Amino acid sequence: MRCRIVGAPVEDGAGRMGCEMGPSALRTAGLLAALRELGHEVIDMGAARRAPTRTLHHANAALKALPEIAAWTEGLGEAAYLASADAMPIFLGGDHSISAGTMSGVARRAAESGRPLFVLWLDAHPDFHTLDTTASGHLHGVPLAYASGQPGFEGYFPDLPAPVDPARICAFGLRSVDPAERRALTAAGVTVHDMRAIDEHGAAPLMRDFIARVAAGNGLLHVSLDVDFLDPGIAPAVGTTVPGGATFREAHLVMEMLSDSGLVTSLDLVELNPFLDERGRTATLLVDLTASLLGRRIMDRPTRSF
Repeated sequence: MRCRIVGAPVEDGAGRMGCEMGPSALRTAGLLAALRELGHEVIDMGAARRAPTRTLHHANAALKALPEIAAWTEGLGEAAYLASADAMPIFLGGDHSISAGTMSGVARRAAESGRPLFVLWLDAHPDFHTLDTTASGHLHGVPLAYASGQPGFEGYFPDLPAPVDPARICAFGLRSVDPAERRALTAAGVTVHDMRAIDEHGAAPLMRDFIARVAAGNGLLHVSLDVDFLDPGIAPAVGTTVPGGATFREAHLVMEMLSDSGLVTSLDLVELNPFLDERGRTATLLVDLTASLLGRRIMDRPTRSF
């Protein structure tokens, strides 16, 4: 596979500084080498550039860094569109606000190819607030709502060339959802598998059903992996820790099943804050998970010492 690595050093959307160091940490942890060892062609395109900012005023006084995130969304949308030409782009975040741009770019590419884009959202949070409903004002909480065409972004974020159909989105691993997001997810028709569902049914059957839907629809699949999808006991380097996340094996199983499907065409790795890490263990885990997604088998896992 031809992989294109795109850095997205964005921290304006989060409530804590440090995510802009995420791309460097993933490179230092050996992401490019791991993918090349699996036989993939890897092209590092460096860091995406933010578009020029413009003055924006919104009635929600809680909003933080709206001009900056709107500009990053525009810049990353173009970078994602270019990187997805005959290649699999892997976007290194940066906080989860980057996905507003990455999804808009790959959705535009999918629409031009005549195939539907599906999204697997691996996260403790659905990030389904709009500019009107967010109480914290941190815009890493809005990308899924924006990319799926929810109202309230017009005139602030870039116009969407191809919104993602909410019926083609699966939010997997949720365990911290605001009331406004819960109502919006239900109204939009997003498939939600929270940690209760994963505990009760297991990760494999739920993933198998979603993968089958993507295959039946001849879809392209974008995977957005937030560090807080994982339990903080194995992945501490995130500013939004929520106990009770995916275990080491659950996370690898998800990636292995996705690899077997052959359907994944783009990937976000987001919310890694190296300032909060322990000797790089979270960055190393994200590299290992990416390797599982790109073909590393369980029998090939290296032994590591910490």
